[in-house]
Amino acid sequence: MRRAAEAYPLDRRVVITALGIAQILAWGTSFYFPAVFAGPIVGETGWSLGFVVGGTSIGLLIAGLISPQVGRIIDVYGGRPVLFASSLFYAAGLALVGFAHALPVYLLAWVLIGFGMGTGLYDAVFAALGRMYGSEARGPITNLTLFGGFAGTICWPLSAFMIEHVGWRGACFVYAALHLCMMLPLQVSVVRTPPKAELKTKEQSVSDATSRIDNEPLIFMLLAVVLSIAAGIGSIVVVHLMIFLQARGLDFTAAVNLGTIFGPAQVGARVVERVFGNRYHPIWTMIAACTLMALGLVLLSAALPVLLL
Repeated sequence: MRRAAEAYPLDRRVVITALGIAQILAWGTSFYFPAVFAGPIVGETGWSLGFVVGGTSIGLLIAGLISPQVGRIIDVYGGRPVLFASSLFYAAGLALVGFAHALPVYLLAWVLIGFGMGTGLYDAVFAALGRMYGSEARGPITNLTLFGGFAGTICWPLSAFMIEHVGWRGACFVYAALHLCMMLPLQVSVVRTPPKAELKTKEQSVSDATSRIDNEPLIFMLLAVVLSIAAGIGSIVVVHLMIFLQARGLDFTAAVNLGTIFGPAQVGARVVERVFGNRYHPIWTMIAACTLMALGLVLLSAALPVLLL
């Protein structure tokens, strides 16, 4: 503990708060971006809604493809250069979205945003925290997810406000400036790289504690299938949530206001998991999550008058 304190003079609460603010903006300007921006973009450009929303798929694909290399870079150099690059990619991608007057340029912008997602969303930041704190990273990682849960709650109404006053292109430029002028220095200032000797000691202890799991390939394949299906359905719902709500008869403002409840609901679930999760097997969390998502989709598609549920 003493060596960790010497290596990281900043209070962990400061580190997590800074990275948490960055996560809110990172998720809000990538994964949650089309929920509010897709309508205005389609309305001005006449591009297909499928292509406009499909930019998110391009971003996720790029993020997945580069993730192994990002992990290796963090392992060797720590998280600082990766998070530095993330802010640059986000700024460049969002600025290019704002300048895009042709669909190929818009989709190219999502390639840049995808590089930002791969270097700046949870996977990269979790790895950076693991690189910094080793076996003590679980707490900081959990606390960071509580910040990220508010991305839609904060960025959806903020995006709607900016689109109304400066247009969707102006909103993209504002977000690009925030990434470049606020998020970049904020992240770089709090992320540190541990001494190599300390890292090797931690890696050795983890390696020594690792044991072989029976039927590991089968378990991995099943887990990958379940997580992929759940993540795919969740992504569709989040990206199209504003469209779903408006199809139920809500106007745009009411849909945005109702959508802001999405964030607190996520955070509430994570708080429950953190408080009670060590008392039961993780499979029950997965069963509860799939059941609640299915129930929510049924209620959304039914003629239920109380959409808050």
